[in-house]
Amino acid sequence: MSTPKHSPTPKHWKVLKSELVFNEKWYTLRRDEVELPNGTVLDDYYVSVRPDVVLTFPLTEDNEVIFVRQYKHAAQGVFIELPGGVIDEHEDDPKDAARREMLEETGYSSDDMELVLEVIDNPTKDTNKIYFYMARNARKVAEQKLDETENIEVLKVPLDKVEGMIMNREIHVSGSVALCLLALRKLGV
Repeated sequence: MSTPKHSPTPKHWKVLKSELVFNEKWYTLRRDEVELPNGTVLDDYYVSVRPDVVLTFPLTEDNEVIFVRQYKHAAQGVFIELPGGVIDEHEDDPKDAARREMLEETGYSSDDMELVLEVIDNPTKDTNKIYFYMARNARKVAEQKLDETENIEVLKVPLDKVEGMIMNREIHVSGSVALCLLALRKLGV
């Protein structure tokens, strides 16, 4: 039996210079000058500097999953997603941010929050991570507390209908699809 041949191990790029070219409340863009391992220099590699985010799969005692439906301007459409959002600068624990975002967007809370997976959103151009959580025994404890840019409808979906909604493209935002499929697998559904 022959030994498989491996490609050379990828090497890091060397950052020669880095500067913020746009730094506003909702978006930060950095321009890096980098040297590639082969010696090529790129002076215009743009990186979106984005905060880490959380996404939660809230499951009630009645086996219903709590989703949010809202308008997303960049994609110009209304989407069904799992609750989630940005980890605020003062938050050290992503679990606290996940609990806060779920409560603000849906009015639901859970004492049983489990980290399912930490993923990288778009490693080519974005700096952020996404923390996927499962919240078992989620229960309604408050009314929504929405930002001025949010108009969110809360949906309760039976657990056994979630996969069908993904396959029918009713749920088709990548992070929500990934976490739903991971949670369904974890739950043995």
